[in-house]
Amino acid sequence: MSDNEQGDILEIISSDKELDEDAIKKIMIGRACQYPKEDLQPMKKAFEETGSIEVPHKMLQDKFEDFLRADIGLNPGQMKEIVSKGWGSAGIIDGDRILATKIPKSGNLLKYLAEPDPERRRELYCHCPTVRDALSKGETVPPIYCYCGAGFYKFLWEEITQSPVDVEVLASILNGDDVCTIAITFPSDSE
Repeated sequence: MSDNEQGDILEIISSDKELDEDAIKKIMIGRACQYPKEDLQPMKKAFEETGSIEVPHKMLQDKFEDFLRADIGLNPGQMKEIVSKGWGSAGIIDGDRILATKIPKSGNLLKYLAEPDPERRRELYCHCPTVRDALSKGETVPPIYCYCGAGFYKFLWEEITQSPVDVEVLASILNGDDVCTIAITFPSDSE
């Protein structure tokens, strides 16, 4: 997204006059970065074969852990810390939903883990350059902006299940939380 587009979106979501909350969420979800579709195909096939989210969830978790080990170079202690918190693209299965807590931006992950200052950790945490820039300048971004990050998970699980899912931002650094957590809810069979 270009700087002009980001500015336009921030202006729209900062104004109550143009769009209601649901419309803004829909716009932000639609602007999300997407997990590479081709990388999701084995998980999609596993879901088609089993009808259960557990198998593709485990596959996604294994892929995430391989990324942390091979691409980021985390040591076993750091891996254990991240996995024990339920951070990452797979999240944690919680009944008919998944609770996904984003990891800090991968390029900042090691700095984040070593940073003692909570405000600086929030700056390092976010994947979004618009949010990181605003936080570094002491500016605010409306928390609804985080539905862009929620859209990442919506696309991921809709691709795997080939069914619509709902996403809800439960925690956000823009609300002063230490992490960003997204609930991904799967439709019940009775719908």
